[in-house]
Amino acid sequence: MIMRLAFVVLLAAGLDAFAPNAVSVGGKRRCSAIVQSTLTETKPDTEVKTGTTSQTASKQKVVEAPDLWEYNFGLQDPGLALPHGLEARVSPPQTFSITEEQIRTMEEDGVVHIKGVFDEEWVDYLKKATAYQVDTPHFWAFAGTASKLYDYIQRNVWQTNKAFANFYYHSAMGDVLRQAGRTDEIRVSTDLLMVNPNKGFKWHQDNQNGPITPEEGIRFWITMDETPKDYGAPVYLKGSHRNTAVDPQAVFVDIDQPGLEDYKDDRLEFRTKPGDMLVWHPKTIHKIDGPSDGVWTSYRRVLGGTVAKGGTKYHDKRGTGGVLSDLGRHGMEDGGDLKSAFFPIVYPRFDKNEAKQRDNGHVARSFVDIVSKIGGMATTASGQKFRSFFQVLGSKAD
Repeated sequence: MIMRLAFVVLLAAGLDAFAPNAVSVGGKRRCSAIVQSTLTETKPDTEVKTGTTSQTASKQKVVEAPDLWEYNFGLQDPGLALPHGLEARVSPPQTFSITEEQIRTMEEDGVVHIKGVFDEEWVDYLKKATAYQVDTPHFWAFAGTASKLYDYIQRNVWQTNKAFANFYYHSAMGDVLRQAGRTDEIRVSTDLLMVNPNKGFKWHQDNQNGPITPEEGIRFWITMDETPKDYGAPVYLKGSHRNTAVDPQAVFVDIDQPGLEDYKDDRLEFRTKPGDMLVWHPKTIHKIDGPSDGVWTSYRRVLGGTVAKGGTKYHDKRGTGGVLSDLGRHGMEDGGDLKSAFFPIVYPRFDKNEAKQRDNGHVARSFVDIVSKIGGMATTASGQKFRSFFQVLGSKAD
């Protein structure tokens, strides 16, 4: 399994996946519905009327899997104007105040639901950026999309898609997260664009947080759609970030294992709406159930990831599964300060030099580093920990 994954990653690295000018190998438009979704969308679990007869909507996926020749390489720019008259790379980031009660909820429960952070204009912006990305898929989405984990999933999408980079630079995301983490600085450690988790994910904790420790990071979700009625709502074990029973390198979590008795039955379910944020500790155990047949007939688009708090150090995770969110050749050494264009600062304000490095294609995944970092996962112990990820997959998990 590890060798197959390494082959895919090395193939992409050899194809200049971050050249400043994008190279397109496809032209077919696969998902015109998602492009128009900002204007007219099918609500979750609605019915379609035909003549005078009401029929349940047919089970047809809203997003088709891309063909191999449709993937693109290099930097991509949807050319979207920022909301509210903001000027890209000039305007300061927006702000959004959260309460002391919300901050304490995050600290005590390990997760907090913050409603209405982003208004309709920002949600529309994110939907258009996502529509562009799904319709012109990047090769760095190949492994996750081809495996059918999601209809579309891409790590570090901000590195290739300028619209998402601008979102981090100018939205209130950094301000919300610095308050939740009681910190004076926020850097993006790693992110994920996720469209429709086909099978859902069983109980797990997050270990793809970039080169940081769980205590240095904050996880986030920014939602673009309403939660379907019967599935798709994230469920968290309240307070489980304080557990000492689960290996920090593990992904899959058996909630019946010794040490989780105080957490396994205390569950928090969140039915998020467009513009909401979920913020949680990387060790908080959670799951999400997909439809039983793996077919999403509505959208569940999420921009998520991990940010690093001020004072975070760089931790070289080669030899573990956690290395997959740190494949760039940034030159940082273990124990040094996490300050690099590969992990851009977004609060208190983006750095123009870091943004310029990103725009010039210098924030790239490196062939040399991929070989050394992925190669370190070949040991038996590391392989077992990495394979924990594949135990998470499944449509339902009680």
